[in-house]
Formats: sequence, C-alpha cells, structure tokens
Amino acid sequence: MNMEDLLQVGIISSTHGIRGEVKVYPTTDDVNRFKKLKKVILDTGKEKMELEIEGVKFFKQFAILKFKGIDNINDIEKYKGKSLLVTRTDAVKLEKDEYFVADIIGIAVFTDDGQEFGVLADVLETGANDVYVIETKDKKEVLVPAIKECVLEVDVAGRRMKIHLMEGLLD
Repeated sequence: MNMEDLLQVGIISSTHGIRGEVKVYPTTDDVNRFKKLKKVILDTGKEKMELEIEGVKFFKQFAILKFKGIDNINDIEKYKGKSLLVTRTDAVKLEKDEYFVADIIGIAVFTDDGQEFGVLADVLETGANDVYVIETKDKKEVLVPAIKECVLEVDVAGRRMKIHLMEGLLD
C-alpha cells in the first residue's frame, strides 16, 4: 500500500489508564469521525499494523481509543508519538472545493496573471479559515488565506493552484 493512499487522522499522545487505551491527538477536522471508524492503521515506523477500534471516548480535545486485542498498557506504550492512518476509502468524503492537506502540499502556485509564484509548503489551521504557506521562488514565505477571494483554482490532479494576491499580502 502506497503512503499516498493513507491519510493521518491522529497521533497517539499517551496511554490512558492501564487497560491498553490510548489518548489520541486528532489531526482531522472532525474528532467525532472516530466514532464511525471501525479500524485504523498504526504506523510504527517499521511497519503498518491494522488495529480494530473497540471503543471511543472523548476527553478535552483528545479521543480515547481502545483497540481490540490490546488490553494492557505495556502492549501499547511503545507506540506513543506514532501516527494513526486511514485508507482513502475510510476517509471522510470531501465537499466541492475541499482537499486533503496531503494532496496539495508541494503543489505549484501561480498568480492570476499566469506568473509562477512558488510552492505550497504548509497549511496552517487557524480556526476561521486555513492559511496556505507558500514558499516563493526566492525562498520567502508568503501567507495566503484559503478563501475564495485569494484561492481562485486548485487542480489537484494537475498539481497547480491559481491565487489572487490581495493588496497587502506581500508587505
């Protein structure tokens, strides 16, 4: 299985209790999606292990997960800091004009007058709207709000994005 076919939904931040439960920091927009997930893939660094989800609780911003067959803190403790992934088929369905961050990082960015501007380096989640971090050709970082006034077009398959540089963005 290709890494591009897997999307991160969380990171194991710590154990929870002694019965093998883990506290997961969600890296998904919707923490409640853990309720619907039947399985996740644990990336141990060496291998990918499929884990069946037996129970889900929530605590503050964390999801508390219980995996089938892992009933002891010692069986799971070594996976602190490791990523939990899902396959694209288990991923949330996207609305029009929504993208998985993994699919747009590295995409070429052009201005609305056709000039090559740079590469999308990162996506910052700010609450109100995402902010795209674009690394320009001269290695400067420009922050562009991911709003329809600025992001005119995203072609995931063609690996290009067209943006409008609003006044003040380059100051």
